[in-house]
Amino acid sequence: MLRLRPLLTCVARRPAAASRFVRPSLVATRTPAPGATSAVAQGIRFHGHVSKPKPGEELHVTFITKEGDQIPLEVAEGDNLLDIAQANGLDMEGACGGSCACSTCHVIVDPEYYDKMEEPDDDENDMLDLAFGLTETSRLGCQITMTKELDGLRVALPAMTRNLQARDFEKK
Repeated sequence: MLRLRPLLTCVARRPAAASRFVRPSLVATRTPAPGATSAVAQGIRFHGHVSKPKPGEELHVTFITKEGDQIPLEVAEGDNLLDIAQANGLDMEGACGGSCACSTCHVIVDPEYYDKMEEPDDDENDMLDLAFGLTETSRLGCQITMTKELDGLRVALPAMTRNLQARDFEKK
């Protein structure tokens, strides 16, 4: 029997993250055989999903929305800002699915934390050149992975992204 099922396609560029960031796309496949293991049971994570921090190992990040609201969150080490934002309903699009191929997850990092991060690679810098409202401490959320050194991180979401949506122009 044929039916549509998600086929997992890796969209990560960094080998260390390749097993974490996947995006579902629909393809026609046969129904799996009884006892077949699903992608979820194998521990494959879908874009926008984050790990629950273990007690005592929580890291803290604060998102500052374009309206100026501060959203403090407890997160797990190893999750990236795009996934964290999406899992918590924040307005960060990530149009490319976290593959560093757009600038819709652009964030402005608090200068206190910017130097604690790895330098952006050439691919990230190329995408940042396309970002609306670029600053000296701009980064792509999909490329910032939470570490103990970044505990307490503060990032601001820019007023708009290059992938403009109607809600970007709504009066508040």
